[in-house]
Amino acid sequence: MAALGWLTPRRRSATARSVLAGEAAAEAARKSAQENAQEQEASPASAQAPGEPEFPVAGDERAAAFFDLDNTVMQGAAIFHFGRGLYKRHFFGKRELARFAWQQAWFRLAGIEDPEHMQDARDSVLSIVKGHRVSELMTIGEEIYDEYMAERIWPGTRALAQAHLDAGQKVWLVTAAPVETATIIARRLGLTGALGTVAESVGGVYTGKLVGELLHGPAKAEAVRALAAAEGLDLARCAAYSDSANDIPMLSLVGHPYAINPDGRLRKHAREHGWRLRDYRTGRKAAKIGIPAAAGLGALAGGAAAGIALHRRRR
Repeated sequence: MAALGWLTPRRRSATARSVLAGEAAAEAARKSAQENAQEQEASPASAQAPGEPEFPVAGDERAAAFFDLDNTVMQGAAIFHFGRGLYKRHFFGKRELARFAWQQAWFRLAGIEDPEHMQDARDSVLSIVKGHRVSELMTIGEEIYDEYMAERIWPGTRALAQAHLDAGQKVWLVTAAPVETATIIARRLGLTGALGTVAESVGGVYTGKLVGELLHGPAKAEAVRALAAAEGLDLARCAAYSDSANDIPMLSLVGHPYAINPDGRLRKHAREHGWRLRDYRTGRKAAKIGIPAAAGLGALAGGAAAGIALHRRRR
């Protein structure tokens, strides 16, 4: 499957579909945040790490923080964990599982987002959930978070998010994952809300289509811009955090961009532009400096096979 042109680094400006996706994500995020605010309980304050600058600024209500999800807040990709949970519940068969396992193995080893994998995962999830009720998938999403996602949250990134909350600022996830999944994760982490890909639903039932496009790359920047306008935020006083060069458009919008567990392209860009870097990974040195092609492919194939075998043993 060929990658969509707007997902490639050569993309120059947001398309109308990216703008639509961003605005839909912002609207959904604000609605979910209002609901979350009624349920959240105060979280204990976390100490600021030694050497951290005096940031965020306490009491600055026109500042907020925007966090990418995959490999920034959580190890791996949420959409692949979600697919794993749906397989366990017999939403699809072993062929789709093998594809999810391969994509997740690639993402965890290479540490970068592959546009074809993202597109393939999007199409797979849309076809899988078509005809199901939104409420059903929300309930299942809660279960999948407990089963596969909760233990994969990066403590370091979680502490950064908490620092913004402790300063009285709103904190939003910004992700290509379905907005329902992203909202669950945000609520579980005590965050304000989430901007995510909005799947069309009619009468509470998924149609198998998207509103706009996948919230990825330039569409994330459009979502942040739309939310900032609606919330009265000053982007120059806001912060954004991501691991991927695909999110440079979003990171470039704010006055305080952070590269978290960065891929090679983002690391280089961050150093050239004086952006702050944080790396909370362990055991990732080989992937970061490069692995011979044969060894890398072998590891990917082994990871995929291991994932499938693990599911078979558990059944």
